[in-house]
Formats: sequence, structure tokens, C-alpha cells
Amino acid sequence: MRVLALIPAREGSKGIPFKNGQVLGDKTLLEHAMYCAKNAQQVTAVAVSTDSAAWALAAQKHGCLAIPRPDTLASDTSNVVETVRHALETLPESYDILVLVQPTAPLRTATDLDQIIAQLAADIQCDGMVSVVPFDDLHPARMYRLDDQGNMQSLEPAHEMNRRQDLEPVYYRNGCFYAVRVSAFLKEQTLMPKNKKAYVMNAAWCANIDTPRDLKMAELLYADWVKTVKP
Repeated sequence: MRVLALIPAREGSKGIPFKNGQVLGDKTLLEHAMYCAKNAQQVTAVAVSTDSAAWALAAQKHGCLAIPRPDTLASDTSNVVETVRHALETLPESYDILVLVQPTAPLRTATDLDQIIAQLAADIQCDGMVSVVPFDDLHPARMYRLDDQGNMQSLEPAHEMNRRQDLEPVYYRNGCFYAVRVSAFLKEQTLMPKNKKAYVMNAAWCANIDTPRDLKMAELLYADWVKTVKP
């Protein structure tokens, strides 16, 4: 199967200015994404969709394709589905599977990417696979909606008082990978097709960077991740 790893790298960001260019360890977040994708054996091509001339040059320097993203797809309100569709329409080659590799979730390996691709390719009934991590403490049974008077409404009232050990596991999208068959993407216009399965990753390394606090937490995790995982 022909597999495209697509890295979205918009220049602007409200949460963290120049977010994709922030350095974690010895690489920028964009470089971490390119390193992961370039070292995966199952990936046919790596492309960076960006509105930044500097990041387009960085992509080419690292042996990746650079897709110039129009301003209409580079605003804070731009839809990632439109970015993916633009990439597929722009590239001259066709692909069977597309994997979105976001720079904002850097604690992942090329082995993870190879495994999620292999699992999707092997399951002909499955149109997509999404990376997730199990959550214990951050569980819907511990969450509430508040009305206008501040009254608490449990999301899972039947399990509100259950011990953590007795709660059914829930899983959170960690942002590392969204893998989808291109045919399903074009038909459903989503990275979350109806027939999808989970690729479960280690919650200890969950780091999805959208705010300065997220970046500080990722910096703390990174040193241990490098020593433990040895990417």
C-alpha cells in the first residue's frame, strides 16, 4: 500500500506563538514530526502542508515534500479536513492510506507509526485508526456539567461514587496519529470515519501541546521519554 504521512504546520498560533518551531530537546516540534515519519518503514512519502516559506525549506532539507498552503486554509478557524483534501489534490501521486502526524504531539516513535499503518492495512473492515491513551483519573464519572446556578450534573451519575479501580476504562485521543484509508476520507470527508479502531499508546507519555503549560509539561516528560523509549 502507498502511504502518505502528512504533517500540518501552520505558521500562526494563538496559544503558543511560532508553536511548530518550539524546541523540545534537540529538535523543533516540526522536526520531531518529520523525524518520526521519515524513519517509518511503512511510509511511502512525507509531506508538510505549510504557509511558511521557512518551514517549506525545512521540509525539503529533511527530504520531505512541501505543500504551499493557501491563506484560506491557514487561519485559526481553518478545518484540518480541508487541509488534507488540498494536500491530496495538490500532490501528483495517489495514496491508499493517509496518516496525519501533528507536530503538537511529539512523544511518539516511527515504530508506533509503522504499527498503526500495518494494523489498518491488515483489517479490511476498518477504514481508520486513531491513537489513544487510557485515562483513569480523568474519567467521565469524575466530570460534571454546571447549570446557571452552579449545580453539578454528573456525566455518569450511576458511577459517580465508584472507586477508580471499578470504573470501565475510557480512552482519550492523544493527537499522535490519525490514520485513514484515502477512499474513506474522500467519501466521508473526515479523519474519523465511521468504521474506525483505536491504536492504544502509553498514557505516561501523553503530551499534546497547545498552551505554554502543555509545552512545560512536555519538556519535563521528554528527558525521561528519551531514556526510556529510546526513539
